[in-house]
Amino acid sequence: MWNLQTALAILGTLCLTSISGYKNGKVEKSCESMMPEHHSQPNTTASPYTLTVNARKFSPGDNIRVALSGSEHFEGFLIQARDATNPDGPAIGSFTLVDPEISQRLTCNSIEGSAVSHTSNAKKTEIQVIWKAPSNAPPTVQFLATVLAHYKIFWLKLPGPVISQGDVTPAPSQSTTIMSTNSASTSILPQPFTSEGCGVSKSCLIDPVSCNPSVDTNCFFLSYSTLDQTVSFELSGPAEGYVSFALSKDKWMGDDDTYLCINDEGRVSVEAAYTAGRTYPEVSSKSVLTDVGWRVSDGVIQCKFSRSIYTPQDPVRFSLNNSYYLFVAHGTAEYGMIHRHMRQPLISSHHQIITGPPEILTGSRSPLLMKYHGALMLIAWMLAGSTGKLMAAYFKPDWPEQTLFGQKIWFQVHRMLMSLTVFLTAVAFVFPFVYRGKWSTRAGVHPYLGCTVMILAFCQPIMAAFRPAPDSSRRWIFNWLHWGVGNAAEIIAVVSMFFGIRQQSLLLPYPWTTGVLSAFVVWTIVLKLVLKLHKHNVITKGFNDSSPSITVLRSKKL
Repeated sequence: MWNLQTALAILGTLCLTSISGYKNGKVEKSCESMMPEHHSQPNTTASPYTLTVNARKFSPGDNIRVALSGSEHFEGFLIQARDATNPDGPAIGSFTLVDPEISQRLTCNSIEGSAVSHTSNAKKTEIQVIWKAPSNAPPTVQFLATVLAHYKIFWLKLPGPVISQGDVTPAPSQSTTIMSTNSASTSILPQPFTSEGCGVSKSCLIDPVSCNPSVDTNCFFLSYSTLDQTVSFELSGPAEGYVSFALSKDKWMGDDDTYLCINDEGRVSVEAAYTAGRTYPEVSSKSVLTDVGWRVSDGVIQCKFSRSIYTPQDPVRFSLNNSYYLFVAHGTAEYGMIHRHMRQPLISSHHQIITGPPEILTGSRSPLLMKYHGALMLIAWMLAGSTGKLMAAYFKPDWPEQTLFGQKIWFQVHRMLMSLTVFLTAVAFVFPFVYRGKWSTRAGVHPYLGCTVMILAFCQPIMAAFRPAPDSSRRWIFNWLHWGVGNAAEIIAVVSMFFGIRQQSLLLPYPWTTGVLSAFVVWTIVLKLVLKLHKHNVITKGFNDSSPSITVLRSKKL
């Protein structure tokens, strides 16, 4: 039990870390480069932040007070001391904290406390630490800082003061290396994309079918066309934070060549990424995109770019001469950091060679197997199962002696319908596992309820096969178990359906689907109540049997 809790805690911590962008300041991965793993480029404008020290000379063992301050708030920071003649080298010396609530020591270059970072993303305007000079310190030392105003706005390796030992003259500080991601020049698109030319000069994947992104703000649109050794892509869709598409070798997320168009406060960054699994896309550090453009209008994000068919400088990019399934997804973003899409991606119905002849592609957000799953479960429990129960509960008196194949009619109809219920449930139960290939961790309580229904459904025919004779003294045990398990299965099945209609993979219109299902459940309950009252003659008490309304009711039920 302890191991399970520990594993869950570690998993939760890892997930939180990847989502939050290291708000806790545990950024040892950035010790060498001092580059945040925030999938964006550093700011190249003048920084509002400065580093200061209280001394320009030092000896081994001396303590130097270092302060980072600015005219604007900042959320995160990373401070190191390095050899002034080699600012891209390892961190040297160690730090002591002045305020442990807002700063913490990190272990870089196997030296404990050789860097200092933030403890949270709380806004601050100043941080002070104490640096202790090591015995093997170089003649000159320079302090460097990476400062984050917020997630995607940061300054990388801001140069601080240079201090020197004894009478050493400080050497001019060397320029630091700034890492760059996709450095393609961008432009603002003058007008929206259009579906004109789809199937003629370019291939298109459109949702809803036949919509035109130039006039329809609810249109998701992806197009691509080939010119010599380059393919141009256009992507458009209504989204609060980002739209994206991926080239995939199958219909599952993972091992995908992904492209993101992220809206960050009115500006769109266009990035190439790689999705290893159901994790945050890993943005490429290589510049593979050219002719980049974007546009944001009326809640619609649009972007375009070109890339070579082959990209040897970035091996994780797929060759566009091969065939792939196309995924189009969208979702929210915060400070340029995308969140998981809450709607099932649009997936092309078949794989397509990107450099092949132009065509209009079809796609769906709801897999066919999952539609079959929902339809069969609905037929099983809202039609066959409920009708089969009605036959056994209320129609015995109406067919007391009539037989069919040697058994009473009501029993034959009941057995046939309940056997059909179990069969349809078993077939429908298999479909999600065939589609997903494993247990779904994002479907909430629905799969657990479904498994419970499957177990209870199989218990019924097993109990029926071993039931005692009608005149047995133990018959009452079977009767109660059969009644209890049957009702439990039906109730849990209905509850499971209410959770199931909200699943992304079904893509049912909400909320009226919930209303339709609720109305059907209410109708079934009312029908059973009326039949129950009719069975016990409760609805006829206090009334004249010759009453036309009651006579009609009785004639319909009998």
